[in-house]
Amino acid sequence: MSFIQEELTDQPNCWLHVADLATAADTLPAPGEEVAVVGCGTSWFMAQSYAALRESGGHGRTDAFAASQFPAGRSYDRVIALTRSGTTTEVLELLRRLRGRAVTTAITAADTTPVVRAADHTLALPFVDERSVVQTRFATTALALLRAHLGEDLTRVVEDARTALAAPLDPTVVAAEQFTFLGSGWTCGIAEEAALKMREATGSWTESYPAMEYRHGPISIAAPGRVVWVFGPVPDGLAEDIRRTGAALVHSGLDPLADLVRVQRLAVEIAAVRGLDPDRPRNLTRSVVLT
Repeated sequence: MSFIQEELTDQPNCWLHVADLATAADTLPAPGEEVAVVGCGTSWFMAQSYAALRESGGHGRTDAFAASQFPAGRSYDRVIALTRSGTTTEVLELLRRLRGRAVTTAITAADTTPVVRAADHTLALPFVDERSVVQTRFATTALALLRAHLGEDLTRVVEDARTALAAPLDPTVVAAEQFTFLGSGWTCGIAEEAALKMREATGSWTESYPAMEYRHGPISIAAPGRVVWVFGPVPDGLAEDIRRTGAALVHSGLDPLADLVRVQRLAVEIAAVRGLDPDRPRNLTRSVVLT
């Protein structure tokens, strides 16, 4: 079993664990605070999902940025940094620049890394650290924690994740040549992450878009042997439009975070079929540390 396969299987237990932690997390945003959430790669996509959930839930203005793209001069009450390794250069440099300008909280998998010194507060989740270069359980558990802190009950999310782990994968989806992932609202970040997971672990041609944008050009690549995977509700008429192209539409009634687990499993399966190591994708390292 690869590291990533072992780690993604553990996600329901991890989400249950942080559901209890969230109620005592006084380093997370209070209602009404203006908040920015930053990260790189997978962490940035989880930041997008949380920002959309928090703001749409009426908890306060919430923006998400890649750490390298944080807007100079913009002020926030709190900045949350998601960083599995705690060593990513762009995140550390941003936290140092924000010292004294905003309260900063780092959510990380290790409490002995440089991010502890760079941030005002640290929320460490060492039980979700990973050996695989490709992230799964750290990212999803961080988002589960943040969802629970917003007052969500994760019971159904966890049950859906167990379903996603047990359900067989469709052989026609495993054999597909191209994948497009679509989301709406908070699930746009989930769609971005799904596409990244497939690129990293399998080298697949993947794309991601807001669902309502798909008909504005991207649908032109849909064809037999290709997949369109939708997280959350399918906009009216889109299913019919996709079927007319001959592409396969994949959609479930699972919570979108749990449905992401199915994509993680799919990535592992396709990597195996192609003889690739999903733990160590080419050209990637566990953390980007610039000198």
